[in-house]
Parts: sequence; C-alpha cells; structure tokens
Amino acid sequence: MRLDAEVFVAIAFLLFVAAVIYFGLHNKINEMLDARAAAIKAELDEAARLRAEAAALLQSFEQKKIAAEADAENIVAQARVEAELIAKEAHERMAEFVERRKQQAEQKIAMAEQQATADVRAAAADAAVRAAAIVLKDEAKGEVGDQLVRDGIAGLKSLAH
Repeated sequence: MRLDAEVFVAIAFLLFVAAVIYFGLHNKINEMLDARAAAIKAELDEAARLRAEAAALLQSFEQKKIAAEADAENIVAQARVEAELIAKEAHERMAEFVERRKQQAEQKIAMAEQQATADVRAAAADAAVRAAAIVLKDEAKGEVGDQLVRDGIAGLKSLAH
C-alpha cells in the first residue's frame, strides 16, 4: 500500500472526526446553533409583540381621531346653533328698538299736533280778543265801556290759556 497524500488526508479527516466526537464539539456546535435559533426566535417574538403594540397604539390613535372629529363637529354644530340664536335675539332687539323709536316718533308727532292746536287756539283767541276789543271800543264809550273791555279781554285771556 502506498501512502499517498490522499491516504493522509483521509486519516487526518478520520482523526478530526474522532476528535470532534471525543471532545463533544458536535454537541457544542449544536448548542451554539440552538442558542442562535433561540435568539432569532426571541427577536421574532419581540418584533411580533412590538408590531401588535404598534397596531394597538395605531387603533387607539384612530379612535381618538374619530372622537376628536366628532367633538369638532359637535362644537361646530353648537356654534351654529348659538350663532343662529344670537342672530335671532339681535333681530328681535332691533325690531323692539325700531318699534320703540316708532312709538317715540308718534308721541312726538302727537305732542307737536297738540302744541300746534294750542298755538292755533291761542292765536285765534288773541285775534278774537283784539276783534272784540276793536268792536267794543267803537260801541262802548267812556269809563264803563273801557272797564267792560278790560274785563272781557282779561276773561278771554284766562280762558284761552
């Protein structure tokens, strides 16, 4: 038998395999691979847990967004109702103000009419007194006539005013 390089390689390989089995290196390699697989599995479980947590957080924020939008719509609706109420109140106050101003104007007109009527009556009474004075002066002469004219004028003035 010849000892070629191939025989030496085969003997070295068998010695290597025997040493691996004898020292239990195959168990250590197996343990290292199992540990690596466990670490990868733990990372995958952690990633799945983080993904589920992120999904739950996303769902929570979506619910908060929906609630915030509903609140905003309620606020806008309430603001519209309040604006309509304020507009209605302002319209009512304006109508009341216009009605009061109208009544005040009507009262002023009525007072002006009364004053004008009183002024006309006073002017008519003065004219009547003057006319009566002229007529009586011509008809009633003397001391008695003058006294009669004075008494009549004073009576008419007191009646007119």
